[in-house]
Amino acid sequence: MQRYDVIVIGTGAGGGTLLSRLAPTGKRILVLERGPFLPREPENWDPEAIAAGRYRAPLTWYDADSGDAFRPFTHHFVGGNTKLYGAALLRLREHDFGEVRHHGGLSPAWPLTYADFEPYYTEAEWLYHVHGQRGDDPHEPRSGRAYAHGPVPHEPRIAELERRLRAQGLRPFALPLGLRPQSLNPVSLSWFDGYPDPTETKADAHVIAVAPALARSNVELRTDCYVERLITSASGREVTAVAARSGKGVETFAADVIVVACGAIESAALFLRSASGVHAHGLANAHGLVGRHYMCHHNGALLAVDTQANPSRFQKTLALTDFYRAGPSSDLPLGTIQMMGRSTPADFASLKDIEPSEAAARSLDFWLTSEDLPDPANRVTLRADGAVALRYRPNNLAAFEGLQKTLSEVLRRALGEELKQVSYRLDISGVSHQCGTLRFGADPQTSVLDLNCRAHGIENLYAVDGSFFPASGAVNPSLTIMANALRVGDHLIERLAA
Repeated sequence: MQRYDVIVIGTGAGGGTLLSRLAPTGKRILVLERGPFLPREPENWDPEAIAAGRYRAPLTWYDADSGDAFRPFTHHFVGGNTKLYGAALLRLREHDFGEVRHHGGLSPAWPLTYADFEPYYTEAEWLYHVHGQRGDDPHEPRSGRAYAHGPVPHEPRIAELERRLRAQGLRPFALPLGLRPQSLNPVSLSWFDGYPDPTETKADAHVIAVAPALARSNVELRTDCYVERLITSASGREVTAVAARSGKGVETFAADVIVVACGAIESAALFLRSASGVHAHGLANAHGLVGRHYMCHHNGALLAVDTQANPSRFQKTLALTDFYRAGPSSDLPLGTIQMMGRSTPADFASLKDIEPSEAAARSLDFWLTSEDLPDPANRVTLRADGAVALRYRPNNLAAFEGLQKTLSEVLRRALGEELKQVSYRLDISGVSHQCGTLRFGADPQTSVLDLNCRAHGIENLYAVDGSFFPASGAVNPSLTIMANALRVGDHLIERLAA
């Protein structure tokens, strides 16, 4: 059995960023990735190929309530889900780290404060080349440093929309985006959200973190390598082996430190699959918390079909947080509005009196995110055949519905009452913002991980994906995952040095 100093399982926002922190230490690091490198091919920017799920992981999961099978929107590639993400990199708001009252109940306080994460947010923004402008976001948390790069300029149609929003007293701002500056080119950004990027314009975990780490002789990557289980010592106090299946069959590896970063759902599933005599219900699951408190935000789109064309090639440059802490008729939070990549004619098939291609040419497309609350009944479990079963009953939907209604009214005032609109909300398969299944905290009775994201009761097992979140806020989770990976990385550097 080969032995390493560190094994990192997963190469997305958490695992990839952690690798960038640990690689310069010279410690011998093995990286295990379930998928391959994402191929550069014409289908990268083919809407029909994307709609057909060409790059979605070949998984079948199940709705635990109905028993229905579904194929999740998740991706197994070097770089994880960041290979197809929209690269919107926002910080959680400072008040998100405290208790927040919502339409659906209370969002709990985090066990650490915003101040504990702030320097790591700044580092992550610089690592991932975030383009933005401090001071324009009305709910932006404090920061001691400017963004690495200025904002991506609005194209003319989006600049006009911004002016009309400001005329209503709103405060739109430049959406912080992770983009490699040497690659900035509006033409190369035409297909973005949910698409691979053969130009490597996106600052994803593969390009920014994993590839530079692999240039070092102390880092080894195994692709197409599925970790089946973690094996512990007789006492159960440490992981002694990682069992992984590849084209070579099942191999076992060992390390002083094991870091799991498979994504909140699959990391929880790995903890559950690793049950043994001493860990009868899964690793770090003495109190039945592994897999519970699953969150994924209420995410959806509002596609507004204007009366004039929108020739923008890349419209994803504008955002609104005016309703993050309160709605126009309530003092309770609604969420975040940001523009998204261009929609396709197929998205407008339900509209009458307008051809789908004409609707797509006129559309201004918005992504809405509202917070869902951590409910212990929303959870990841395993079926008897080992497949993932996900129970998810939405809560706090009044926030999302209020955000959708508010944006609709804002756009009608800005663009005219005759505006046609298409809207939708993701269902259980929309797991791209997954978090919360291995929540962190100081108390082993109420958390799975400690404050350094080490599993309670297991001395060398960590998790650095979105599973550690105790609450989700209402912004994209990627930057918080990246910042936390850097924070945990500093802890691990001290541990490895000792």
